[in-house]
Order: sequence, then C-alpha cells, then structure tokens
Amino acid sequence: MTARPVDDPALPAIAGRPPLTAFWAEMDALSPRQLHDLLRLRVDVFVVEQACPYPEIDGRDPQARHLLVTAPGEGGTGDTELAACLRLLRPDAPGAPLRIGRIVVAPAWRGTGLGDYLMRAALAEARRIAPGHPQALSAQAHLTTFYAAHGFVPVSETYLEDGIPHVDMLRDPALHAS
Repeated sequence: MTARPVDDPALPAIAGRPPLTAFWAEMDALSPRQLHDLLRLRVDVFVVEQACPYPEIDGRDPQARHLLVTAPGEGGTGDTELAACLRLLRPDAPGAPLRIGRIVVAPAWRGTGLGDYLMRAALAEARRIAPGHPQALSAQAHLTTFYAAHGFVPVSETYLEDGIPHVDMLRDPALHAS
C-alpha cells in the first residue's frame, strides 16, 4: 500500500510555523529517510529523553500503519522535519481492539496542538480501517486526562512498563459517533 495524505481531520495552522503535511503509510511505503526520522524521533523521546532503555524496535512496525506529520526543513532544500508521528496496529481477532501507540510529538512542536491532531487523525483512520472495533492504548499515567478527552476510559490499574507508570485505556466506538 502506498502513502495516503490525511484529508480529515484538517491539520492545525500554527502561528509562526511553516505549514504541516500529514500522511498515512505502511512501513514498506516509507523512504529510508522517513523511516530513519520516525525511529530517531521515537528513540530520542522514549529512550533518551525519558531515560528509559527498552527495545524501541519491537518487530511490530512492519504490520503497523504509520502517521507522519512533517514540516519543511530549515535548509530549504526540500528536506522535511518530522514534527510528530504514531502507529496503528490493526485488530488481531474479531472484536479485538485496534491499538494506537508510539504517539510522539517532537520537543520543538509541543504545545502546538499536534497531540490533539494526532489523536483525531488516529480515530478517523481507525473508523476507516477497522469500523466498529474498539480502540485501545497504553497511556503514560500522567496523560490519562488527555486521552479521556478523546473518549478513552481507564481499564486497568496503574502499572509500570519499562519503569514508567502506565494505564491501559479503551474507547468504545459505539459511544462515539465521530
């Protein structure tokens, strides 16, 4: 499958920033540079910034659908800067949830509304590729209010994953028309 631009929801216009581009792609459709940038951002944030040594490359990316949000690079040579990304894992059984994960916004783009955009885009894509399936994620505990604003409810107690408190959350699509 080839890369597909995101047409809904619309990307936010961020004052003083270049216009953003977003697209969905399977791993095989990513260029080597795009794959490098995706893995580098995730390692920079989840492993280095959060001081959490764990196997970021977990073998699930080849089966995932990836959302990349890019901005024009500083050099003006056509290069792009990865501002944010996430991945979707399709349901692995009838009635099983679609999983949203590896949700990350680059430090320079935090506080711009990209996290909210990522979630709205993920939920729209989930409705498209797995209609009627619930959506699940493993939230860092301090972000449960953010995910609750997108219709997710806690379904576990807080637990440690790689030394960081997490809570499993689920969103029932029957309770959310859009």
